[in-house]
Amino acid sequence: MREAIRYLNNAKEILKSAPIEDDTYTDVKYVQEACGTAYLAVLKAVDEYLISRGVSEKELPQSVEGYRELLKRYLSIHNGKLTREFEKLYKELHIAGYYRGLLEDVDVIKVVFKSAKAFIDKIK
Repeated sequence: MREAIRYLNNAKEILKSAPIEDDTYTDVKYVQEACGTAYLAVLKAVDEYLISRGVSEKELPQSVEGYRELLKRYLSIHNGKLTREFEKLYKELHIAGYYRGLLEDVDVIKVVFKSAKAFIDKIK
C-alpha cells in the first residue's frame, strides 16, 4: 500500500497550496486536484488488494463499475461495509470534490481524507 499512501500524502501537499479564509478553501482548483489525487490513492489501494487476491494487472478495472464488480466479488465476502465505504469515497472525492468542485469546507475535506486513509488501512 506504499503507492496508495504516497498518493494520499501528495493530495495533502496539494491542499497546502490552497488559500484558506474563514475555514473555507477559496481556490477550488487546489481542492479539486487534491480530491482527484486522493481518489487515485483509494484506487491504487484497491488495485494492490486485488492483485494480492490473484487478479492480474491486465484484469484490473478500467471503470468505477468494474471496481464495484470486483470489490463485490473479492472484498464484500470479508466485509460488506468496505464496499459501502468505497461508494462514499467515490461520491465524496471523485464526484463532489474533483468532478463537481463542490467541497470547500476545510473540516469536511479533513474528514473525507481521514476516511480515505482509514479505507486504505482496512484493505491492507
